[in-house]
Amino acid sequence: MDKFTTLTGVAAPLPITNVDTDMIIPKQYLKTIARTGLGAGLFSEMRFKEDGSENPHFVLNKPAYRKATILVAEDNFGCGSSREHAPWALLDYGIRCVISTSFADIFYNNCFQNGILPAKVSPEDLKKLMDDASRGANATLTVDLERQEIKGPDGGVVKFEIAEFNKHCLLNGLDAIGLTLVKSDKIKSFEDKHNTHAWA
Repeated sequence: MDKFTTLTGVAAPLPITNVDTDMIIPKQYLKTIARTGLGAGLFSEMRFKEDGSENPHFVLNKPAYRKATILVAEDNFGCGSSREHAPWALLDYGIRCVISTSFADIFYNNCFQNGILPAKVSPEDLKKLMDDASRGANATLTVDLERQEIKGPDGGVVKFEIAEFNKHCLLNGLDAIGLTLVKSDKIKSFEDKHNTHAWA
């Protein structure tokens, strides 16, 4: 898993409450267990018309936001089913950070397992960041995980919440497997002792 330290990038505004995982990646894309290729289906029911052409009104289809790496969304982002394909699709598209006032628990935890930072901010700060993200080509934010700060294009700074354990894992690029491998020496030592006693 890639480390997350500091991210500077274009932030796309998504002023929608209760964005669920089916909106993020619709069910027809769930046939795969591969983590790649899902970016094409990200928000597909909003990004594309029925004939497959792009919806020019959806934010990620606008020229200024095509390479967005940050999403600024309303309350309760990632609600609905527990599909891990949702963070996979965001990551495959290039989104490394989602900013909101609240996230669904399972989606929130899945983000940390995939190198995405779900940053919780206050309603007042979300309003400021949504305004910043609405500036088109000038909608650049800098997210500093170590300082737990988000800097806007005018230099304004807001703080975000994150548990120390989750912060440690993102800074060091550790998912559940990575956390286990960090203790591989202790695991091997335990197994060696266990095997010695088992045959004694």
